Amino acid sequence: MRCQSGYRQGLHRGLRRVARRKQSVTIKHVAADAGVSLQTVSRVINNEANVRPEMKERVQASIDKLGYVPSIAAQRMSGSRSYIILALNDRERTIAAWQAREGSDWVDQMLMGGMLKCAEYGYRLIFELVDTHDDNVQRELQGAIAALQPDGVILTPPHSDNPLITELLEQEQIPFARIGSRANGGNISLTMGDKRMARRVTRYLIDRGHTRIGFIAGPDEYAVSGRRKAGWREEMESAGLDTERLCVDGDFTFLSGERAARKLLSSIRRPTAIIASNDQMAMAANDVAHAVGLRVPGDVSIISFDNTPVVRFVQPPLTAVDQPIAATVGRAVELLIAANRGEDLPEMPVVIEGELIERASVRPLRSPVARA
Repeated sequence: MRCQSGYRQGLHRGLRRVARRKQSVTIKHVAADAGVSLQTVSRVINNEANVRPEMKERVQASIDKLGYVPSIAAQRMSGSRSYIILALNDRERTIAAWQAREGSDWVDQMLMGGMLKCAEYGYRLIFELVDTHDDNVQRELQGAIAALQPDGVILTPPHSDNPLITELLEQEQIPFARIGSRANGGNISLTMGDKRMARRVTRYLIDRGHTRIGFIAGPDEYAVSGRRKAGWREEMESAGLDTERLCVDGDFTFLSGERAARKLLSSIRRPTAIIASNDQMAMAANDVAHAVGLRVPGDVSIISFDNTPVVRFVQPPLTAVDQPIAATVGRAVELLIAANRGEDLPEMPVVIEGELIERASVRPLRSPVARA
């Protein structure tokens, strides 16, 4: 036992010495070992194009030999970049979701996609909450910009379409990427194919015999709400189906979903299927259906948008449109870095398509309706 204890202590001391040795290695040591300037080492660290392959190999060999871990300060030496991407999310809704512990993983997916992609390029992702409804939002954002000096900013809904935010970023000449927006301000906009996916899931239900398909929409301040509603309406109309009194607005909360679902399901000609514009409202519709004695999916089928983890654990598990949040934010990081490097950008908006995840909340009603 004493030998094992001594071995563990020796191992821990060795690991601490290695960690201290790596921490003490600086960019100056790498430059001296490779026989190059500090700026050359910084350009290699930042994977810049104007470094000869043999020089890159020499510097990388010194980095590997010395166990050097690049710092942001070292990265900044090659120019005026901060190597920081700032991601903004809505404060009120984010804190409310955290406090309610509702199982929404929007922020988790955003951080995963952004941080992993930033790490590939030697950048850091900083996450900030900003209240888009506050008249002082510009002052708040200016404080963050002054402190961080980001090379780019990622805006999520509803910030994506807030002119107070976008005008400030344009004034400061900071590239920004709008998630869920088709606007071109800031040069970069990305969507997750909301309108097309709404049309697709509406057709999915029509092909399974449903002709009265209700829709619970999100709040107007979110551009994606309007696009999802438009996709549902267009597909219904293309099939010659009536939409009157089949759309009720919610605000992405469970409570608003309950109100909307009660209104739809108390109708004399109630829908046989409901599409909800997010998971919380879809779960509310599922609860209301059971409360009024309807079977899901026997009497009413339900489809949601987002596909957060919680929809797998309700009864029945909900069919849902999976939103590729991580992939979308990761692509936003790539485009912001490309913009900083002066590279050509693709045609906007960039679309990262979602997919339909089939589960147990949808059942065919009868023979499919023919396409118009």
